[in-house]
Amino acid sequence: MAARSGGELSEAAPAADAASDTAVVDARGITRAYGDRLVLDGIDLRIGKGEVVALLGASGSGKSTLLRIIAGLDSGADGEVRTSGHIAVVFQEHRLLPWKRVADNIALGLRGPDLAQRTAAALAEVGLADRGRAWPAELSGGQAQRVALARALVREPDLLLLDEPFAALDALNRLRMQALFFRLRDEHDFAALLVTHDVNEALLLADRLLVLEDGRIAEDTAVTLPHPRAQDDPAFGALRRHLLTRLRVPLLPDQS
Repeated sequence: MAARSGGELSEAAPAADAASDTAVVDARGITRAYGDRLVLDGIDLRIGKGEVVALLGASGSGKSTLLRIIAGLDSGADGEVRTSGHIAVVFQEHRLLPWKRVADNIALGLRGPDLAQRTAAALAEVGLADRGRAWPAELSGGQAQRVALARALVREPDLLLLDEPFAALDALNRLRMQALFFRLRDEHDFAALLVTHDVNEALLLADRLLVLEDGRIAEDTAVTLPHPRAQDDPAFGALRRHLLTRLRVPLLPDQS
């Protein structure tokens, strides 16, 4: 079982360096097997405050498994995970309770005299200020995912873990959600680990890209392109081609 600690990173951590004091995630030696199948093989991962890290890899490479371990949702891993501050998770499915109204879904599990105001503010931030009394069944797919994001934001996370949160949306809603994520990250300065299959999404949003392969981080690349990023930027295209090649995705003629 992976050892965990929350709150501030421990100064007594073995092999910890001075940079760990600025980390929201410091994971070391993370190993996860299912029977004879080794999915993660000694992963080391550090995420700094306010940093957005995108995790890419083939289906079944262990991306979601690593995210769940960092979130504390998988007790079967070996290694050590240390996190600092509050964590919130957004999954591919919105996971709203159909018998609770939108505002009650957002506030689920929280307490405090200002909870109604915090819930209303979170809904306003995602453009759904007038939907607090709606039932989940009355929402479109894009609206439901915005509610899931509001449910994470109301917890004021230092670290947001996102497991392919926009994958089920159509192309236009996906672009809107990507723009919304970038705006909210700029305003709240949370760190994020974004699991995605979409290379363009990773390049548009992330400060750093990780490629998971054969249970290990095979590539760790900083994205230094200035914001706002444009997909027709030659530097964007060069990074995209490199990542697609690294992921063994065949290039179309206009991508080579």
